[in-house]
Amino acid sequence: MPLSSPDPLAQLQDIRLMMSKSTRFISLSGLSGIIAGTCALIGAYLADHKIKTYYQTDYIRGNAVPSDLYLSLLSIAISVFVAALAGAVFFTFLKSKKDQLPFWSPVSRRLLWNTFLPIAVGAVFVLSLDQARHYDFVAPACLIFYGLGLLNGSKYTLGEIRYLGYAQLLLGILNLFAPKQGLLLWALGFGVCHIIYGFIMWWNHERSAA
Repeated sequence: MPLSSPDPLAQLQDIRLMMSKSTRFISLSGLSGIIAGTCALIGAYLADHKIKTYYQTDYIRGNAVPSDLYLSLLSIAISVFVAALAGAVFFTFLKSKKDQLPFWSPVSRRLLWNTFLPIAVGAVFVLSLDQARHYDFVAPACLIFYGLGLLNGSKYTLGEIRYLGYAQLLLGILNLFAPKQGLLLWALGFGVCHIIYGFIMWWNHERSAA
């Protein structure tokens, strides 16, 4: 197949683009990061409100039920995860279709496997922390294993995701030494960092096509 331009520089760019498409999943959408971050911030706000209500109202009145707080926080976490995942899949699918690239391909499967393997191991670790009632270390574990997943999968997609992984790791390590700040650092990692990452992705890769 002939290259699209006789210009040597344009030919080199075409070759690099074809190689990138064959080895890296380049259809990640910045909007999915923004949506995920927004969902995380909403979830953090709701969780903070639940915790404050529990200790400032129910606990003082003597009608506090720890299991109710636990289930409320768990439902918020699950809702945030489902909404963020749905947004990521939806906007990435739209970008893949717009770029005329396959959404489900060997490259996307490698990205999914390498990203979610550390996250799945982290989920088991978090469950063990929960079982042992080490709640202060749940948030840092989430941040650290998520960061490891992003770093492990970054070689199969756009480079910006690597820096998001570094940010999650840094916040998770800080959280280990400041366990009482778990919700704040969780909101910074999954909320603010995702929004910043999503905007940078959109600005670098999608703005000109908008």
